[in-house]
Amino acid sequence: MSDELDSLSCSLFDNQVPSSWAGVGFLSMKPLASWIEDLNNRINFLNNWIDGGVPKIFWISGFFFP
Repeated sequence: MSDELDSLSCSLFDNQVPSSWAGVGFLSMKPLASWIEDLNNRINFLNNWIDGGVPKIFWISGFFFP
């Protein structure tokens, strides 16, 4: 097992967002389970926008999480 894969598996076991994912994903201090739930919400928000047109209300943090 490579060092990168070992680091990834340790992060998953500890319910932390792996650094390789955090580098390309949105910033968050949430644990992994909450981060995945938030990611799914963001994907659903954008898919609904694509399928149903421009929404009447925008979820601002779906675009950016300070």
